[in-house]
Amino acid sequence: MTLIEMMSNVWNDSGLAALWQAVAPWLALDERQLIFVIATPFFIGVALWEYLRIKDNPVLMDAREAVRNFLLGAGYQVTELVFAGLIAFPVYAFAYHHRVATIELTVFTGILLFVLTDLVFYGFHRTSHRVRWLWCAHVTHHSSERMNFSTAMRQNATNIFNGGWLFYVPLAFIGFNPVWIGICFALSLVYQFFIHTTLVTKLHPAIEFVMNTPNHHRVHHASNEGYIDTNYAGVFIVWDRLFGTFAEEQADKPVRYGITRPVHTESLWVSWTHEYADLFRDIAQPGPLAAKLKHLWMPPEWVRGEAAGQERSAHVTR
Repeated sequence: MTLIEMMSNVWNDSGLAALWQAVAPWLALDERQLIFVIATPFFIGVALWEYLRIKDNPVLMDAREAVRNFLLGAGYQVTELVFAGLIAFPVYAFAYHHRVATIELTVFTGILLFVLTDLVFYGFHRTSHRVRWLWCAHVTHHSSERMNFSTAMRQNATNIFNGGWLFYVPLAFIGFNPVWIGICFALSLVYQFFIHTTLVTKLHPAIEFVMNTPNHHRVHHASNEGYIDTNYAGVFIVWDRLFGTFAEEQADKPVRYGITRPVHTESLWVSWTHEYADLFRDIAQPGPLAAKLKHLWMPPEWVRGEAAGQERSAHVTR
């Protein structure tokens, strides 16, 4: 008997093996989470390398903010880990059980699923900027006034609760296994981590035309007029080119990072919840119930009773 078999016997005889098999799917401890676990040390290593390169430039790096960014990301991962199985997993399982076809995993279907997942991400990401309920969670990612690898970790712990994951459910209904949908989504997020930096300038024109790059994503994080609500792509920038949301960085218009009405706070809780507070404050204003509820799905800049696109009152961030 090998040492591995001895250890396996100890684990199986403990009774925890059966418990783990029952609990793991419920907590969505699948390959997607494993990818994040494996990638995290690389994220930290690359972020430390970048920190050493730009630590003396306060415009590009603030060590305390970088630590907060990773803590924000940790909070996001915890809520995903604990609640994805309770909230999202049953819906995906139901959709896959009633799938219209069974799509076997091959090299072709794997590539197809990755491309489709990225297209869905584009739609989800674009909607997250134009529907206020979704923006309430996404705003955390945009609220930093710096662009570095730690910015990629600025995520909202409420993501799992506001329903953005529903965008991917049709892929399961079509016939793609939800586990592989999760893997493609995770690989997309791993790629997107590496486009949050100022150290990489423009790449080869062919790459810039097809792929989302640091150059394109810096524009997406801008709060300048003309840059806002552009370059929604995850991996392939061609979606923005196809759907008219692509913007090139202009030499005479340097990117100004952040949101138009900054929220300066060191509180993780405030970083996660400030836009929800503003949203419910707007809903609480006097008026018919139907008008109140419109705040949930109208764009973040929408003002009740006024034309969409006008500037909001001072407390609203965009």
